[in-house]
Amino acid sequence: MNISEIIEFLKQLAANNNRIWFQEHKAEYLHVQEMFNELLAALIARIAVFDKSVAHVRPQDCTYRIYRDIRFSSDKSPYKRHIGGYINAKGKKSNHCGYYIHLEPGNCMLAGGSWCLPANVLKAVRQSVYDNIDEFRAIVEAPAFRRYFPVIGEEHLKTLPKGFPKDFPYPQYLCCKDYSVSYRVSDNFFEVPDFLEQTAEVFRQMKPFADFTNFTIDDFE
Repeated sequence: MNISEIIEFLKQLAANNNRIWFQEHKAEYLHVQEMFNELLAALIARIAVFDKSVAHVRPQDCTYRIYRDIRFSSDKSPYKRHIGGYINAKGKKSNHCGYYIHLEPGNCMLAGGSWCLPANVLKAVRQSVYDNIDEFRAIVEAPAFRRYFPVIGEEHLKTLPKGFPKDFPYPQYLCCKDYSVSYRVSDNFFEVPDFLEQTAEVFRQMKPFADFTNFTIDDFE
């Protein structure tokens, strides 16, 4: 399993993002896809040690098409410049919080969470955070967690959402538009001999956060 080979292919694809080049290098892409599936299988096995709910997940359940939807985009490049895999016990399209690995030259990350939650589910998660703020803070402010995930959510409201007291002392945990976390890694992170173990450790530290949000989200699944 040579992850640097995947990164190199993605660099070439970014520089030659057209159908002619892709068809000429289709065999290389299929090889990259196979290596990425091997990576996902290895990660699933390691994550299942501390989260048995993902033990049944197959690599093909986690991946996405390389083709971009260009219908409403000014960028008409036909192919994605990254490869991602979402290891999720309830499926990659679920609101359930899972484990995501993203390979993209100069923008690799390990992440997880719940994006684009329906309004009622997002409100319920916020209410759960509010009602159990001490428990939530113990999770997200733990040094081992913050080492990887210092910020909760990608986008945030400027003010507290309606229905919550304006003097709530931890607004950063209720203003999230999504309950996700991410840890950026360098391209050469995947070249160290124990990168699989390091990756699994990042996701192990994320699990208490996933358990907290999933306790509420799963009621809506």
